[in-house]
Parts: sequence; structure tokens; C-alpha cells
Amino acid sequence: MSDSCPTLRRDGEQVIILDQTRLPYQECFLCLDSLEAAATAIRDMQVRGAPLIGATAAFGMALALRHDASDAALATADACLRQTRPTAVNLHWALDRMLAALRPVPPAIRSAAAWAEAEAIRAGDAAANAAIGQHGLGILRALQDEGRKPLQTMTHCNAGWLATCGHGTALAPIYAAHAAGLDVHVWVSETRPRNQGLLTAWELDRAGVPHTLIADNAAGWLMANGRVDCIIVGADRIAANGDAANKVGTYLKALAAHAHDIPFYVAAPRSTIDFRCPEGQAIPIEERGAEEIRVLTGISENGGPATLRIAETRTAACNPAFDVTPAGLVNGIICDFGIYPPGALASLEHR
Repeated sequence: MSDSCPTLRRDGEQVIILDQTRLPYQECFLCLDSLEAAATAIRDMQVRGAPLIGATAAFGMALALRHDASDAALATADACLRQTRPTAVNLHWALDRMLAALRPVPPAIRSAAAWAEAEAIRAGDAAANAAIGQHGLGILRALQDEGRKPLQTMTHCNAGWLATCGHGTALAPIYAAHAAGLDVHVWVSETRPRNQGLLTAWELDRAGVPHTLIADNAAGWLMANGRVDCIIVGADRIAANGDAANKVGTYLKALAAHAHDIPFYVAAPRSTIDFRCPEGQAIPIEERGAEEIRVLTGISENGGPATLRIAETRTAACNPAFDVTPAGLVNGIICDFGIYPPGALASLEHR
């Protein structure tokens, strides 16, 4: 990918996003021209990944204040965006930052200030991604120095450039390793039911990084047979004690990694750590609609998008979007300030 952000960019007083609901079958860009459009993009997962959700919310507030930058309009925009998705703390972090920057500003110049702060949030995320990549590269380089060639890594969901404003979180060390000439291979799980692993495979293919798509439930078998050297996942919220919420299925991978003594890392920017949340049990877990379980989305033989019902409408379905991996199963948290044991995050609270 280039240094510019292909997932989110400003075009005058509009915002252009890459519609991730169309990927990996179709590359389609959408124009967001209102607060409501930005909220819909977040809620309907046209933008995905905690850092990108946060940045989109920031730009959504800038969109909302174009024609009315009053205190009432600011409060309305904040309330609208804040309720779009509950688990990704970057959403609330970005909105808190926007409020702190904009409340002291007179309404007459508040719109321009909103655009500037949103741009600063986007640039900050790109810089954090780059730092995460370099910190994580040290882990991968050390494993390769032990003679692990190719280095067999595994990830879950999508935490690459599609999920951020830069090179990604969990994929940033992998991209850095590939650029540095390390022999690295990635096991990519499908990540049902939204198949976000397909986005990871799409990314890695474009970057020329060797990878193999697997069914989610194949991960434990691969670990048991010595075919995984390291696991790196992203996070949507990390509690103060190091418990980490990520796409559902992450916890199972962490359990299997622990059983087979495979290092398990969480990669996320400082903004994903929620110091107001003491532990994982306090993290709100989004439950999405049952139709995501009952209906598959893919591509038809003629190349167009298609859906396939695999369960009847009356079939009960439970669809938690995230699960929580206890800190005790995490070897380290790779953030923009370095690599931290899960129990040592307190030093980051005021950074």
C-alpha cells in the first residue's frame, strides 16, 4: 500500500471511504456527505476495525458541523456517533478527543477546527501503525533467528490497512517483516460469520505476502501439529488489566496457543487501551443480527455478489461479534510505545 490512506480520505467537505462490505469481490468507494451517512458506515460495517471506526467517527463529526457548529449540534453529533457500535473503544476515544478540542472553540471557527482535528487523528493512527510494525518486527526477527523458516504466523479477523489509517495493527509487523526480507507465511482464518479473514487474504495477496486461508476450526489442529510459530491479533478494546476484546474466535486461538506453548500477541495502538475499564468482564460485547449466521454472502458463478441461506429464518442464532481473551493468555501487547506485558499497562495511561 502507499503512504496515503486508501480507506478514508477527505474530498472537500465530503469523506470518501472504501466500502468493505463489497470486498473482496468488488472494490467500491462511497461518498459520505452527512453525519447520518458516517453513522451508517460505522454501524453497517462499511468501515471496520477499531482505529478506522474511530477516525470515521471523527470525520463524521466534522461533516455534522459544516452548516451548524453550535453546542447543540456538537452534542447531537456526538450522541449519534457514540451509539453506532459498543465494543470498539477507539470510537469513544476519538469522540472524546473531538469534544475536548472543539468545546472551547467558538462556533464560528469550530467547523474548520473539526476537520483539522479529524485529520490529526488519522495521521496519528498512521504513525502508531508504523511504530507497531517496527516493535513487532523485533519479535518476528528473533523467532526467525531461531531457525524458523518460513516463520509460520497466524492471525484472526482483519487488522491490516483496511482496518486502520496506515499499515494496520496485527498485520503491521508482518508487512514490516516481509519488507525486511524475512521468510514469513501467514495462516488466515475465515473469521465467520462476516468472513473478515477474506479481507486479510485479499490484503496479503496484494502485498505479495505468502498466506493460506483456513477454516476457523482448523487453527487448533495446525498448532497441535507444530505448524504455527506465533500468533498476532488486533483488538477492539483492551481493559486496564490487559484483557483484550477482539473478533469472536480469538479466545479459542489463545487457549490453543497456551496449550501448545505458542507465543500469542495483541497489537493495538494506545488509543485501544481503556483505562476506565478495569477488566474484560466490563467490556460491552456487541451482539449482531441473527441473519449474519443464517445467510452466507459470496460471489456467484457469473461474478456478481450473491447470498445463500443456510438456515431457516425460524432457526435461533446467537451472534456475539467479539470475545475477550484473558490477560493470562497474552504474552505481550504490541503498541506504538513498545511491547508491554499485559499487567504493565499502567505506565501508558497518561501518554
